[in-house]
Amino acid sequence: MENPDFMKDLMNTLKNDTRLHILITIAKGNYTVHKLQQDLRKMGHSHSQETIVEEYLRPLVEVGLAVETQDRYCATTFGGRLTELIEGSAYMVNFLPAHSECYEETVLKALLSGPKTFEDINGFVPQKMVSRILRRLKTVKLIETRRERDYIFFFRTKRNPAMEKFSSADSKVYDNIPDKGISAQKLAEKTGFTTRTTYKYLRGLKGKKLVFTRRTPKTYFLTVKGEKLASLLYELYTLVEETLNSSEQVFKDNENIVPQVSSIP
Repeated sequence: MENPDFMKDLMNTLKNDTRLHILITIAKGNYTVHKLQQDLRKMGHSHSQETIVEEYLRPLVEVGLAVETQDRYCATTFGGRLTELIEGSAYMVNFLPAHSECYEETVLKALLSGPKTFEDINGFVPQKMVSRILRRLKTVKLIETRRERDYIFFFRTKRNPAMEKFSSADSKVYDNIPDKGISAQKLAEKTGFTTRTTYKYLRGLKGKKLVFTRRTPKTYFLTVKGEKLASLLYELYTLVEETLNSSEQVFKDNENIVPQVSSIP
């Protein structure tokens, strides 16, 4: 786990259905390659034992999820804890591109704390990759943006409303515009008017120079599916960090053990 690319290697290892199936299987007990081969055949996969070792088992061993003992494979403690975490949701990693730099994972975790603009996301991943990453995540419905008109916000000007003649509907619309601004859709929800009627009164208020519009930056936020995957990724990264810290502590404890020198002459 000292490898700086460990998380990337781990995620790319997990983004494979057959590898995940094998990990979940060996987390339940020790398996020979032959027994795993038979298990995979029941699923309709005909792999040679060499392929099973090279393509599926070795990557699991290299990231510390599995270990080989006397020609049998089983999950490590880390592999067992990870299996408990992802079992039942393992299919979700299929929404992420395999053999990637894991930029999509980075963006999903960042969005877990709330919506982000294009410029915000540009701070997490390389600028030239942002558009492609967002397009991929939108295609598999992990993120979304609001409708285009929801980015036009209405604000009250500093003009004194007492100088104008208001109808009760005008007042209702005007009074429900907060200092931070509001979209026509949200304003319609607050006033109880239809969106079309709300726009009608807003146009009238703009004509009286009591309201102005400002376009706000487009934001990206997680869908329900995206939030579930982002939460899974967060828990996975937390598990890795805990495992890494625990391993480092054990190593330090071992270093501090002072060998006992025999006092026998």
